[in-house]
Amino acid sequence: MKIVRPSFDIMFLPDGEEMIRNIEAAGRTCYKSEDKITSDSARKFVRRIIASGHESVIEHGSATVRFVCDRGVTHELVRHRIAAFSQESTRYANYSKDKFGNEITVVKPVFWDEDSEAYRLWYEAMEQAERLYLDLIDKGAKAQEARSVLPNSLKTEIVMTANLREWRHVFKLRCDGAAHPQIREVMLPLLDEFARRVPVVFDDLREKFSRDIEKFRQLAGDVE
Repeated sequence: MKIVRPSFDIMFLPDGEEMIRNIEAAGRTCYKSEDKITSDSARKFVRRIIASGHESVIEHGSATVRFVCDRGVTHELVRHRIAAFSQESTRYANYSKDKFGNEITVVKPVFWDEDSEAYRLWYEAMEQAERLYLDLIDKGAKAQEARSVLPNSLKTEIVMTANLREWRHVFKLRCDGAAHPQIREVMLPLLDEFARRVPVVFDDLREKFSRDIEKFRQLAGDVE
C-alpha cells in the first residue's frame, strides 16, 4: 500500500497578461469602449468589473487542472456544475496489475498526526481494504466488482476545466474555513498559484485566505 499527499498540476492556463487583455477586449464590447484600450488598461478594467460584480466577463478565460486527491474530495468537486470533469475509473483501473504496483494508493488525511490513535485505526482500515480488494481479484472478481470494498481515501486523479468565474466560485467555497480540510489542502495552494499567474482576477481571494494559504503551505512535504 502506498500513501501519498494530494497535489495538483495546472495542465492549461494561458499567459495571464494575454488572458486579461482578451477579457478586457470582450468586456469593452458591452460598452463600445474599445477605444479606451491601452497597453496598461487591462488590469484596471478587470479589477473594476470584479469589484462591481460583473463577473460574467471573466468567463472568457479558462483553465484546466489535474488533481491527485482522494475520492471523497472528487465527490465534492463534481458538484460544481459549470465545469468539465474526467476522472480515473475504478471500473477499469485494476490495482492488482503491475502498472499500479500491485497495490492500492491512498491519500494521507491532513487532520490526523501519524502518531495518533485515529491515524493508526485509519491505517489499519486501509490495509484491510487493500487486502480484501486483492483477495477478491485473486478469486476472479472483476475490478468493477472488487471496487466495492475500496475506501474514500483511495487516491484518484480528476481533470477539471472551468472558466475563471467558476474557478472564483470554487475557491470561495472550497477555501473557506467551513470547507472540508482535505479539499482546502489542495485548493488553497492552487488559489495561490492562480493568483501568481493571472493578474488581478484572484488577488482579492488570495488576500482573504492568505493566512490559511500559509498554514497549508507549511503542511507540504513527502510521505514515506
